[in-house]
Amino acid sequence: MRLKAILADDEPNILRNLQLVIPWDELQIDIVGTAKNGIEALELSRLHIPDLIMSDIRMPQMDGIMFVEKLREINDNCVVLMVTGYQDFEYARSLMKFGVSDYMLKPINYEELEHTIRKLAEQIRDKKQLKLDEQQKWGKVKNLAYEKILYDVLMNCTEITPINLLPIDEIDLDRLTYVFAMIDVDDYSQKSLLWTEEDRKLWNFAVRNVLQDSLAGELLKFSILQMREGEWCLLIQCESSEEQTALASVFRLAKQMQNDVLRTVKISISVGVYPEIVGIRGLSSVYKKLQRLMQLSLEKQQSVLVYKESKEPPDANISLWYLVEEIVSGLKQLHRTKTEDALGRLKSLLEGLPNSSFTRAFQMLHFLILHLLRELREMNGIDLKEEEEVWRKLDKSESIQHLLQVMVQLVSLGLEGTNKKKNSELLMTAAKEYIRTHYSTDFGIEDIARALGISSSYFSLLFKQHYGETFVEYVTKHRMELAKSMLLLSDKSITDIGKSVGYTERRYFTKVFQKFTGEIPSEYRDKRRESQ
Repeated sequence: MRLKAILADDEPNILRNLQLVIPWDELQIDIVGTAKNGIEALELSRLHIPDLIMSDIRMPQMDGIMFVEKLREINDNCVVLMVTGYQDFEYARSLMKFGVSDYMLKPINYEELEHTIRKLAEQIRDKKQLKLDEQQKWGKVKNLAYEKILYDVLMNCTEITPINLLPIDEIDLDRLTYVFAMIDVDDYSQKSLLWTEEDRKLWNFAVRNVLQDSLAGELLKFSILQMREGEWCLLIQCESSEEQTALASVFRLAKQMQNDVLRTVKISISVGVYPEIVGIRGLSSVYKKLQRLMQLSLEKQQSVLVYKESKEPPDANISLWYLVEEIVSGLKQLHRTKTEDALGRLKSLLEGLPNSSFTRAFQMLHFLILHLLRELREMNGIDLKEEEEVWRKLDKSESIQHLLQVMVQLVSLGLEGTNKKKNSELLMTAAKEYIRTHYSTDFGIEDIARALGISSSYFSLLFKQHYGETFVEYVTKHRMELAKSMLLLSDKSITDIGKSVGYTERRYFTKVFQKFTGEIPSEYRDKRRESQ
């Protein structure tokens, strides 16, 4: 890590000796300017923002004392090494209150000076590295919070409101717009049947890593979110004025991602693109449109598809899709009546189709059974043995009637599996107890969903339905209420209270608390204790 330094002295010989005698390059320090008085040094400091300044006390026009005072108005972090004659020794010591780190007496002992500069440079680098590490850590926290908001919006599990409990630098979510694409592994249902659960996780992890790496060199603010096994959403944040450029980029990136995944993981993917930029409130609707586009494109293989709005009345295939979506929704909500009603309407639609539509309807129904199978797997509503039986029957099906029997069996297994193993009331009671006993640890949706034995997306949906707010909103609110009580009823430090309610970083805890209450923790404690 190279540092920047400025030298200030009114004696040209001293300036020249300082530049020649000290091994600045070896110390990885660049001399970005020299000054013969405090005014010049101050201008150079504004221009270069140095890490280290070496300055004489006695200089014309503006001496070293005034210079340091003015410097601190524009730069608090710069390390200052003061050079002084013996007669100004006590004077130099008084400058320590202005943040002068050290001082050297004239005549200068250059060996001692080099040692001092090495020591100061090491301290500067340690401090800068610590700050960089904190920024990176904070950046990761912000990015996770931002992606969690996007995921909840896509799953329609949250509402965008003016007050948000997630501290993301006061972003006005309503003003965000995106280019939206969906990535789907071709023939995922069929391929994944050959894999164990561990294999599926490894394949999904590998594909997501390749997608991330494929876009890593792009100057774009993007997020890749896994929505279910074998399916990801790519969101590229952009301004409305950048719409055409961003849309052109996404088609180029689609081909790039396809080639990288095929080359690295030996799997083909198809990409669906929405042809307009989308505001954050429209993401959930567009997600469903792209999902429908991808699932209804029966012959897709390494394809790039573009969604087109249709002004024509929906055909039978679109109607079939919506009915299967109703069945999926009913199963996720553990709503037997809604599920069976949608299944009944699907039967009626198929029975009323003209003969000319049977071939296409057979293909569609076969494909939608795979879609439903994939969703049930996400909900843990079907086990491997049951899935294998469904596949055997599916392979032998030669008519729409046979496929309907498979669909009915699949829905029945889903209702039985989710009701038998995963009653929503019991799940949410268990979730509440998990949250209560894990407040002091850093846990997320994936941890609690794994403990309950269901997928993260299914847990998010159930939690929102049951509590009327997202998991993050619920946990944040309860952690903040607990923190408020601890601030008033205990003498623990702010750092310890933050750790007690699950925030290892004091800065992050303070920001969340301020977002929630309007006050930082110390202000909250002091104000209420004064009024008691």
